[in-house]
Amino acid sequence: MRVAVMGAGAVGCYYGGMLARAGHEVTLIARQPHVEAIRRDGLIMDTLSFKESVALQASTEAHAVRGAQLVLFCVKSSDTEAAGAAIAPHLDADALVLSLQNGVDNAQRLQALLRQRVVPAVVYVATEMAGPGRVKHNGRGDLVLGPAARRDDVLQAFAEAGVAVQISENVIGALWAKLIVNCAYNALSAIAMLPYGQLVQGQGIRDVMHGAVQECLAVAKALGVTLPGDMWQSVQDIALAMPQQSSSTAQDLARGRRTEIDHLNGYVVRQGEMHGVATPVNRTLWALVKLLEGRQRS
Repeated sequence: MRVAVMGAGAVGCYYGGMLARAGHEVTLIARQPHVEAIRRDGLIMDTLSFKESVALQASTEAHAVRGAQLVLFCVKSSDTEAAGAAIAPHLDADALVLSLQNGVDNAQRLQALLRQRVVPAVVYVATEMAGPGRVKHNGRGDLVLGPAARRDDVLQAFAEAGVAVQISENVIGALWAKLIVNCAYNALSAIAMLPYGQLVQGQGIRDVMHGAVQECLAVAKALGVTLPGDMWQSVQDIALAMPQQSSSTAQDLARGRRTEIDHLNGYVVRQGEMHGVATPVNRTLWALVKLLEGRQRS
């Protein structure tokens, strides 16, 4: 299968690398330093089960999506419209686009720009970029995809790559479940600059996390979203499963980059305002991360 990864950061590099390792024709579209390193040394993958250089193509140009049957769309939520407009003229008519992004509305926003089918995906992987062209895998790696991804070629490709995939009729509920986990961990991990295992040991932190989760649940209920299972238990399990992982928000701040907080806690705040649900904990976490972003810019 011909695969293009638009926005090959940690998530895009991991899944693109796994597909390339399984023999699929993969092109990563990334920033110049990553592209140069990958062209020179291949993609260096340091995972829980192997460490090796994976050969694949890399480009800085959006037109590199041309010819791809499957496009993994992995850009930051704030870049969805710009990146979507950039690839729109170059996509094959029958390409399938998977939105492997944080937040719950990216697929909808992207679909408004593309004629091709866009499928929402929930990403459960702990990864980070360890340097140009180097991706570090810290845990999990499974995907939950919307029903439109139920295509034999797509499912076979992921199976060959060793990526566990679940097709869900309630992918919106699964996206919200991931959003709630992010709202509980991302801002706090970024503010404290601590991995999850240490973070949850902080005095009063579990109460703050519980408050954020309860607000998210109230907003989800107001929107009519059906959530799977016990969300508070799921949130607590993350620290046990990935104690060394730092949030993507923390990684962005550490690199001086804009975070996705507007599409995480900020999204919950906006939806709460629209539906009459108070979200003081999420508002505080959002505001503190925005403050840190502003300090970096200045």
